Amino acid sequence: MMREKQPTPYPAEKARGGEIILRRPWQRVVFILGLALPLLMLFYLVILLFATQ
Repeated sequence: MMREKQPTPYPAEKARGGEIILRRPWQRVVFILGLALPLLMLFYLVILLFATQ
């Protein structure tokens, strides 16, 4: 049985330092909504839970 040659691992120094580039206004809006919407939904569910008790 022959062993398959595995690719060399990608160095961690090159993988770090990612940057989010949002060039258009709609991209910024979608990004901010993606961050804020789960928090807003959580607050809504907490308020709904306490309002029904």
